[in-house]
Amino acid sequence: MLELIWPWLLLLLPLPLLFRKLLASKQDSSAALKVPFYQQLAQQQTHQTQAKWQLPLLWLIWLCLLLACARPVWIGEPIEMPSSGRDLLMAVDISGSMKTPDMELDGEQVPRLWAVKAVVGEFVERRKHDRLGLVLFGSRAYLQAPLTFDRATVKQLLDEAQLGFAGEKTAIGDAIGLAIKRLRERPADSRVLILLTDGANTAGEVAPLKAAELAKQTQVKIYTIGVGADQMTIPGVFGSSFGSRTVNPSADLDEDSLQKIAEMTGGQYFRARNPQELQKIYHLLDQLEPIEQAEETFRPQKSYTHWPLGIALLLISLLLILKNAFQFAATMRSSETEG
Repeated sequence: MLELIWPWLLLLLPLPLLFRKLLASKQDSSAALKVPFYQQLAQQQTHQTQAKWQLPLLWLIWLCLLLACARPVWIGEPIEMPSSGRDLLMAVDISGSMKTPDMELDGEQVPRLWAVKAVVGEFVERRKHDRLGLVLFGSRAYLQAPLTFDRATVKQLLDEAQLGFAGEKTAIGDAIGLAIKRLRERPADSRVLILLTDGANTAGEVAPLKAAELAKQTQVKIYTIGVGADQMTIPGVFGSSFGSRTVNPSADLDEDSLQKIAEMTGGQYFRARNPQELQKIYHLLDQLEPIEQAEETFRPQKSYTHWPLGIALLLISLLLILKNAFQFAATMRSSETEG
């Protein structure tokens, strides 16, 4: 609907008449009020012919100027903003070990990060009422996406993450510390961090358990996920079974620290040995109770101030053109009379 922000300004519409009466009552006074616009209007009373077309234009100009000052806007239908949800940061390990091809996806062995992107991407798409953010960490931790309702952008940034971009080592403590900085200004009951890694803390300035203590103090709940298979067969000579051996690709996974981090902050530790387990974990995380927040509505507005202002400028131009035309015609008639 079309509304005026300051409709009371339309009460000034009869102001020219008040000035006209004031000027008329003090016509013989030396202290008369001097207002060129209305003085011109008063003078034109002696020119009845011009007044017939000038007065309507002047009134229209005055009305348009008042409408422009009253700020007409078109206000759209209310749009509901998400009224519940969490401030949820995801910290994803992109260190060198995440290239280990011990995850089976669509019938083939793929690097761990590929499986993580597929599962976490679906998780992101489901979080319609949460503010999501993304932290990527290796030797260093980076905020890749701040908390936002724009799930498509978060998913795209996750898909574009590349192995080794943050370094080859793993800075779990720094990732937690960065998440705390981003979550501590949010409502206390909605601060959630989901941390996914396949190793142990081997870099960074903050120890993981020290970071967990800070998270507990700031009421950040941390869910930790240890990803990686327990067994992987390494092919032998020329890819054959001759000389092949079975290894544990997750031998470096520090499950004890991940469990302690989750327990200290009121979260939970999960173990994902394959994409199916990882998917089940994220479906369990979907069951977290949403935190009710203040309901917010947004009504889009579009300003139409330029329309009455533009019409006023056109009318002023028309007024000047007609005035000059009448003066020119009067001059020509005067010349013809004298001639």
